[in-house]
Amino acid sequence: MSQRLVRPAPRSFQKALATRQSYRCLSCSIRLSQSHSSAEFQNGSPQPTTHFGFQEIPSSSKSSRVSSVFSSVASSYDRMNDLMSLGIHRLWKDHFVRSLNPGSKALPPSPSHDTKESRTEPWTMLDIAGGTGDIAFRLLSHATLINNDHSSRVIVSDINPAMLSAGRARSQQLEYEPYTPRLSWLEANAESLPPSIEDNSIDLYTVAFGIRNFTSPSSALREAYRVLKPGGVFACLEFSKVENRVLNAVYK
Repeated sequence: MSQRLVRPAPRSFQKALATRQSYRCLSCSIRLSQSHSSAEFQNGSPQPTTHFGFQEIPSSSKSSRVSSVFSSVASSYDRMNDLMSLGIHRLWKDHFVRSLNPGSKALPPSPSHDTKESRTEPWTMLDIAGGTGDIAFRLLSHATLINNDHSSRVIVSDINPAMLSAGRARSQQLEYEPYTPRLSWLEANAESLPPSIEDNSIDLYTVAFGIRNFTSPSSALREAYRVLKPGGVFACLEFSKVENRVLNAVYK
């Protein structure tokens, strides 16, 4: 399912972000990771834990585990998603992007304009955990072909350099080459984005099938709030729980 949130205009938090327990979901991480004990201790006390597929692991080790897994599957990541979702992930992503309508003039007014109708500035979009460019290419394609927007740009951010390399290589393909000048690639942790992503600088923040891999989703959400412009949009596409027991058994 996808979630679309609009950042309120006030620049200060109305209230602290609530901590939510992330659900456990199937990912390639489970099939490729080594088996570890779920109860790990340090100095006689349990370490803080987080989910990793269907396991609970120390929070301190999740980032390295995720990095190791995605480094090993970067070149075949999109094909693997085809197998895991029977190709349906492409339909989900298409719907996700269409619902956001990138490049339209429907964004809230910028500080220099008073009305929505007068807004003409290009969008600045940040695609988090977007290494292979699957969402970024769709965003720019929609902006260009549907909204005749040839100026909006996308920053593709991923913590894994191998995934970014796969995305860069893909951007050289003929069908994506026209969008290359409007793409930039950033190796960064979504939980602590670099100063180059300034406060109140992003119109649209997207994360597709990536938030489950964050060690601290609440930290990533705080960073999303920081970089989004007042009125900017946070959009998350993620797997949900399988409620049917039979389907859940197959899914696992």
